[in-house]
Amino acid sequence: MRRPTKRKNIVPPDAVYGSFKVAKLINYVMERGKKDTARKIVYKVMEELKKDGDPVVILEEALEKASPSVEVRSRRVGGANYQVPREVRPERRLALGMRWIVEAAEGTKGKPMAVSLLNEIRAAHKGEGSAVTKKETTHRMAEANKAFAHFTW
Repeated sequence: MRRPTKRKNIVPPDAVYGSFKVAKLINYVMERGKKDTARKIVYKVMEELKKDGDPVVILEEALEKASPSVEVRSRRVGGANYQVPREVRPERRLALGMRWIVEAAEGTKGKPMAVSLLNEIRAAHKGEGSAVTKKETTHRMAEANKAFAHFTW
């Protein structure tokens, strides 16, 4: 018997930009429940992105370039573990892209979070940076394990 489906927590769009992706980014930046601090960081980044154009569009393009379309999942068949390539659901795609961008920004030490997040979003928008590198690595692994694609669930 299948387990019951989880009720998804739907994040309302943020007040300033009316985008649910900006609201989700605030939640990913937030640490220890300090949402106001996370809001200040993200809105500072969005203000800086206004100089390059529409900040919401730039953020969405950066997320598109940093989000994987395929990933490998471990599957045990006959005593052996295989890395089976699978397509990524849209919600997970967005979550992975945001997580990778925020983790890359957090990994930059010695700079304020707003500056490193801004740099990472700009790099992802250009198709560079740690998050895009991680996506390309994931895609290469999926390509290398294409022979095991028939082991699907």
